[in-house]
Amino acid sequence: IHHTYESTIGHLLLLSAGGCISYCDGLRYVGKNMKEYSPSVIIAVPLLLEFMLRTIEKSIRAGLPEKYTQDKDMPLTDLLASLPAILRMIVLRKVRKSLGGKLKLLIVGAAAIKPEIIAAFDALGITTYQGYGLTETAPLLAGNNDFYRNLEAVGLPIHGVEISILDPNDEGVGEIMARGDNIMLGYYNDPEATAAVMQDGFFRTGDLGRFDEEGFLYITGRCKNVIVTKNGKNIYPEELEDRLLENELVEEAIVIGAQSKNKDDVTAKAKIYPSMDALKEQNGGEEPDAERIAAMIKDVVEGINDKMPAYKRITIIEVVREPFEKTSTKKIKRFGANVE
Repeated sequence: IHHTYESTIGHLLLLSAGGCISYCDGLRYVGKNMKEYSPSVIIAVPLLLEFMLRTIEKSIRAGLPEKYTQDKDMPLTDLLASLPAILRMIVLRKVRKSLGGKLKLLIVGAAAIKPEIIAAFDALGITTYQGYGLTETAPLLAGNNDFYRNLEAVGLPIHGVEISILDPNDEGVGEIMARGDNIMLGYYNDPEATAAVMQDGFFRTGDLGRFDEEGFLYITGRCKNVIVTKNGKNIYPEELEDRLLENELVEEAIVIGAQSKNKDDVTAKAKIYPSMDALKEQNGGEEPDAERIAAMIKDVVEGINDKMPAYKRITIIEVVREPFEKTSTKKIKRFGANVE
């Protein structure tokens, strides 16, 4: 068993099961390392899975007869389903070989992942499980498994963990709290910080989430990221960011609170790093100038706003020319130059 992401699960569980741990040399070496190590399991952040899928899809489309790839907007899952059985089998065999020949399972965490990415890997014959946890919880709180799986949720609370939602709103969204033997005793030599996150035996995660009727947990954002309007309405930046990133013209995006144009309320501001390749393709093959880029991104935002309540609409747009600064797990930093 091999993996590319450091975690308690990635070390102790695999070693106790007799597994062998291998490390990826970097994003650009993923393909090379796959062939070298022939992993059967990969534990990774969503960015790696997205990179892998883009590479795989590009290779599949390039290798198929043109009659199967005329619809460039067709999702990979639908494309594979449309292929004759024999051709699909050949494609899947080639994909498995390119991934080392033994890959069966992907375990993903540390950030949100789009359900369609999980569905695409399923179509390729590679099961993907999403989980949720924190360092303070050693680390898993909830996860999907062999018996209960929901592509849109982070899973069910694991055995021995009790999860509750603090002060849920009308949509059932509130701060996620957890209790169990895996919860830390406290921060080292910092009783004040410990007291701030512990409440009646529960650990306050700082994450916002909700349960569905089947008990699956969904993460909706971070408490400190919520934008609260003057009339008490909550805007969840992650929800708007997910909608922005669904459009191929948007490479990266961050949504923050800002003063409205008349300065009498707070509103949602989107900072967007566009995909120049996609912009060029939609602009007839020519690289658009700054004015044209702004207009194309504005159209994207307006399309999203049309589907949102008035208070959730993005009213300020800033197009940036450089990628955002990121953490070691490739999440966009919500401080410093990114939010200025």
